[in-house]
Amino acid sequence: MKNSPLQLVFFTLVYLCILFPSYGQGAQNPIIHADVPDIAIIRVGDTYYMSSTTMHMSPGVPIMKSKDLVNWQMVSYAYDTLADIDELNLNNGKSTYGKGSWASSIRFHNGTYYVTTFAQTTGKTHIYTTKDIEKGPWKATSFSPSYHDHTLFFDDDGRIYLIWGAGKLQLVELKSDLSGVKPGTERVLIENATAPTGSNVGLPAEGSQLFKVNGKYYLFNIAWPRGGMRTVIIHRADKITGPYEGRVALQDKGVAQGGLIDTPGGEWYAYLFRDYGAVGRIPYLVPVKWEDGWPVLGVNGKVPETLNLPASKGLMPNIVASDDFTRKKGAAALPLVWQWNHNPDNKLWSVTERKGYLRLKTGRIDTTFLQARNTLTQRTIGPVSSGSTALDVSNLKDGDFAGLALLQKNYGLVGVKVNGTSKNIVMINASTGKPIEALSIPLTQKTVYFKAECNFTDRKDVANFFYSLDGKTWMPVGTQLKMAYTLPHFMGYRFGLFNYATKTPGGYADFDYFHITDQISSIK
Repeated sequence: MKNSPLQLVFFTLVYLCILFPSYGQGAQNPIIHADVPDIAIIRVGDTYYMSSTTMHMSPGVPIMKSKDLVNWQMVSYAYDTLADIDELNLNNGKSTYGKGSWASSIRFHNGTYYVTTFAQTTGKTHIYTTKDIEKGPWKATSFSPSYHDHTLFFDDDGRIYLIWGAGKLQLVELKSDLSGVKPGTERVLIENATAPTGSNVGLPAEGSQLFKVNGKYYLFNIAWPRGGMRTVIIHRADKITGPYEGRVALQDKGVAQGGLIDTPGGEWYAYLFRDYGAVGRIPYLVPVKWEDGWPVLGVNGKVPETLNLPASKGLMPNIVASDDFTRKKGAAALPLVWQWNHNPDNKLWSVTERKGYLRLKTGRIDTTFLQARNTLTQRTIGPVSSGSTALDVSNLKDGDFAGLALLQKNYGLVGVKVNGTSKNIVMINASTGKPIEALSIPLTQKTVYFKAECNFTDRKDVANFFYSLDGKTWMPVGTQLKMAYTLPHFMGYRFGLFNYATKTPGGYADFDYFHITDQISSIK
């Protein structure tokens, strides 16, 4: 007896669900299991654009786009260089770890895209504008002071505002050309925005994002009551100047800080993030319903594990990606998944000097990995991820150290150190906050392979390093890195390719590739 076409479709779906358990399922939280914090999202037609924070990384303020709120891809950065100063250049012993540019605001108004941020490092508020958010160019404007956690807002009457602050939230009006603030317009908007969480104040209300829906103003903030969890607070008002009434909108899993977005079909979501250990701060979506003029977040007050949105296709290659460093003739750029640790010295790196290789040259003496310039990074991803590289060390000089890193304050390194005429494979473990040389093995060949495997499952937050002499057989090296999200860096761990000189500048390391996967050899 032959099966009917409908039966064949049914059996095919069953078969696919057995082979691929996630087949047919919708989106799952978190929507991005990687460090994409302080997100702000707009919708222009049927396309969503999201900005985020990368602080001391360069280029900065990444822009991502999506058609479904789940599958995102890198399309741009608001700036290449925030400022040319010692702190951002890792010069004269200075750095700006955990600072740089913080929470951004993104808007689309009268055909122009606006991305704003603020920086303790510069003491300024920075505004970037473009007609083409994906291709640029961007125009930069900045002014003092640095307005903490501000939200940019274009009101219907043509006025432009920033709302900013922590605990006590303030409003200021900007000049029409966004070159600065209008004198005398600063005022207190909400004296104590943390009040809806009670008297046990820990982190005061901050992270402002303002929205106007059906004539009312809705202001989102995050607070963290002492002894409690990160909390979403919403205030609403009939006028932008208030008075505002507030309430707790969500207390679940510590998912907080963000705002509102609607779909072309009229559905509403809150975009938020969750602090999730060493992988960083990871984005969540929470469905929203409107009741009595208030956005009601979650399903019975909880953050759902699944969403009525298309399933994720994974974070590769649009958020993180492998790179064989092969470029078309004349092309010398890096894919958008890469960011430098602080501003790079562009004279000291190349993807064209040796075809198919990233060359990192040394131009000065450095004594520590964290002060070394031109470390090239991209995000780790959860729940597990692995990064690997092949390194030609034949042109390293005495005192050079080059290899593969997991970058955070408590970092881990595996690489090749040169001492005189000898080379050694070395693993450095800084789990305690201080670097310890965990193992040193003599190396007698010019090419060596390194791998770092990260396990963020249920916040296990451990990493293991490996080396290989042929790229096939991998051997563990050193000790397990216990990863920790530290506030001095304020960022999830990143894979990094590095090379720095401790004795004599002028050597160089050639990296054949960087490969990233969402699997590890074993979950330990």
